[in-house]
Amino acid sequence: MGIEPDQPDHPHSHTELCPAGSELYATALRTGRIPRSEALKTPCLLDLSLLHPDPDDAQWLRPVPPSSALAQLLQPIEREILQRRRRTVELSDAFQPFMAISAQNAPETHSITVLEGLHRINGTLDRVISGCERELLTVQPGGGRPANALREALRRVQPLLGRGIRMRTLYQHTARHTELTLTYLEHVGPEVEVRTLEQIIDRLIIVDREVAFVPARSDRQIALELRHPGLVAYLAGVFDQFWQLAVPLKEEIPYDLKSDGISGVQRSIARLLVEGHVDEAIARRLGMNVRTCRAHIAKLAAVLGSGSRTQLGYLIARSGMLEREPEAHPGG
Repeated sequence: MGIEPDQPDHPHSHTELCPAGSELYATALRTGRIPRSEALKTPCLLDLSLLHPDPDDAQWLRPVPPSSALAQLLQPIEREILQRRRRTVELSDAFQPFMAISAQNAPETHSITVLEGLHRINGTLDRVISGCERELLTVQPGGGRPANALREALRRVQPLLGRGIRMRTLYQHTARHTELTLTYLEHVGPEVEVRTLEQIIDRLIIVDREVAFVPARSDRQIALELRHPGLVAYLAGVFDQFWQLAVPLKEEIPYDLKSDGISGVQRSIARLLVEGHVDEAIARRLGMNVRTCRAHIAKLAAVLGSGSRTQLGYLIARSGMLEREPEAHPGG
């Protein structure tokens, strides 16, 4: 076994790309290859698999295309996020029956307060959001929001503008194409940071990481005001993870069509089909109408040569598309 020459101290972990490494990688991309000796001072390039040996000459290294390198580095992160997301859905489903019981029978407590009726829900939101001092986080699932909901949101947010409060909102990708939502965002201006994802959790509002509001029933007539520090911290952590994967509103959604003719949206639909969701549930999860969802399902069936819904699920599983590719960029 040979002994590698002494390397100077590298001022960061092997999962980071230092300035010297960035410069050398850019050089490698421009020239097509670099001498192996030049990479000794930047081991992060090899640790991150940004360079690989030249098959024709071992003294040279060739750069890995940045798109391939990025996909390889993001895959374990996205897999972990997907696992956490599934766990969140599992926990939500498990606790849904208890939430219904709590909404009907449980008394109010300091940590969890049941808000019943739109008048009380909106009144409490007005009071708590008006007292926001540092940060306002919101998740708005579905496609475009109705005009009355956007008017309420604008009324609540406007008093916070110009006060140095960081405001971040997550929508689903489909909201990018609704005129009312875009008009609302023009009114609030750049102080409200907006990103979009293909799939997000149900509606969520977090004020100063001290108070959170979540719906307790699908018709939105009952909500929970949460003040337990552990619950609020957990929900804020979920928001932060979704935010990291989301796409800023001014950037294009990376829906690249793969060589098999299946887009990122269709891969997400395929995954939900295999999990047993019906068309309406899939459309609701992805923030699109049922007709659009069924058009994507028809495209999947055509690409895979399926003649029935049952056969489609089998062909999706057999094709390996869900194992071969990470979930369509939810930021997606």
